[in-house]
Amino acid sequence: MSDNLDKPGHLARRFQQVAVAVFHAEVEKAGFDLTPVQYAALTAIKKSPGIDQVTLAALIAYDRTTIMGVIDRLAQKGLVLRRTTERDRRVRELVITDEGRSILQRIEPAVRSAQKIMLRGLNSNEANELVRLLQKTIAAGNELSRAPLRAELAKTAGKK
Repeated sequence: MSDNLDKPGHLARRFQQVAVAVFHAEVEKAGFDLTPVQYAALTAIKKSPGIDQVTLAALIAYDRTTIMGVIDRLAQKGLVLRRTTERDRRVRELVITDEGRSILQRIEPAVRSAQKIMLRGLNSNEANELVRLLQKTIAAGNELSRAPLRAELAKTAGKK
């Protein structure tokens, strides 16, 4: 019987567990209350002010239904605002607040530390190679995901 240590799916799940645990530990140690998904959403909103929730979900490869809860929590924390648009009153544009910008700036050292810890055990060439291989593998399987990344949106988001 196999111990799963040679199966990419098992290893990817374990790495995800490590990555989330490390992110939480470093961010909490620095005094912040932000999850990895909230961080990803906040950085995407900062980069593309005025994007809507559906576009945001596609930009960070997150489920469209679940992203609403992420945005709700960011709004409750005062880090993002939802605005109605003149074009379509049903659409809510997302904008980062001054507090959201401040949090992103102040949390960055903790995020960098988390990334470094996630890759400990690897030298810089190995770490770069792991990231390259993960990017290549994810790109090849992107459309198989329940929440595929929509790279084409990243190019046009924020250019309104």
